[in-house]
Amino acid sequence: MSIHDTFGQPLLTFPELDKSPLSIRAKALVFVDPRSRQLREELELLAPLALPVLIRGETGTGKELLARQIHRASDRAGLFVSVNCAAISPTYADAELFGYSAGAYSGTASSRAGWFGSANGGTLYLDEIADLPLAIQVKLLAALENREVIRVGAQQPNPVDVRLVAASSIDLGEAVSAGKFHERLYHYLREGHLELPALRDRVGDILPLAEYFVGIYSPRLNLPVPLISDAAQRVLELHSWPGNTRELENVIHFALLVSSGEEILPEHLNLPTPLQALASQLDQLCLRAVASERSALQHLLEQALLRINA
Repeated sequence: MSIHDTFGQPLLTFPELDKSPLSIRAKALVFVDPRSRQLREELELLAPLALPVLIRGETGTGKELLARQIHRASDRAGLFVSVNCAAISPTYADAELFGYSAGAYSGTASSRAGWFGSANGGTLYLDEIADLPLAIQVKLLAALENREVIRVGAQQPNPVDVRLVAASSIDLGEAVSAGKFHERLYHYLREGHLELPALRDRVGDILPLAEYFVGIYSPRLNLPVPLISDAAQRVLELHSWPGNTRELENVIHFALLVSSGEEILPEHLNLPTPLQALASQLDQLCLRAVASERSALQHLLEQALLRINA
C-alpha cells in the first residue's frame, strides 16, 4: 500500500520549493504515526486563526516545513518569508528585520523594507528565535502588538500586517528563567503552540519517510527505485535518529549510492544493527540511572546479550 493511502493525505510535499535552484534536499512532512496525526489536527485548527505560532522541536525535525504548511493552510495572500535568526549579525539585526531608510548607513542611497516589510500580508518565519538579541526581541514584540515597524534611520513608523511563526530547538520557558529570552514575547508566542516530536518518538513515520526519500533520490541518481528489505526496515525503526528527518534523508541517499538501485539491505544503511542499537539505548539508560540502579541494569544487559548470542 502506498503511504498516500494510509491516512487521508499523510504525505505533504512542497513542490514549489523544488523549483528553486538552491533546493537540493527533499521537502515533505509525513503524518502516519499517531503522534504526527495529532500534530496535524492541531496544525489544521491553528492555521486559519490570526494567532502567532511557536513551534518547538529538535534540529532536523522539519520545523520550517511545518511553518510553511501553516502559511499554506491559512488565508494569508502575502509571501512566506523564512529567516534563520542564528545567521543574522547582532550588529545589523535591527536593519535586517525591520529595514532601514535611505542614508541610514554610509553608502545606502535607497531604503529597504527588511524581512518584516517583505512578509507584509503574509507570514514571517523566524527559526531559532532565541538567537535574536534581547533588545531586538523587545522591538519585535512592539512591532507585532502595534502592527507597525520603525526602520533604522526613520522618524515615522510603517504599518505592517505580519503573522509570526517562530521556532526553537530549546525550551524558551527555561530561556526566560535564565534571562536569555524576553518574557512578554514568550507569552505572546505561546498563544499558538505546536510540539514537533523527534523522529524516534514517532516511529510510524520512519518507513513512510524512507520510502519518500527513496522515491525522490532514485530518479535524481538515475537509479531504479529499490525496495527496502525487511531487515533494513527493522534497522531503520530501531535507530534512535539523533539527527531526525535530516539524518534519515542522508542515510537513504547514501544507501542508494552503495546499493546501486538494487534492494536496500542493512549493510547499505551504515547504521548500528538492531542489537547494537538496543545495547546503545540500554547504555544510555544506565548512564541516566542513579548509582544504585546502574549495576543492576548493566547486569540485566549482560545477561540479555549472552542469551541472544547463545
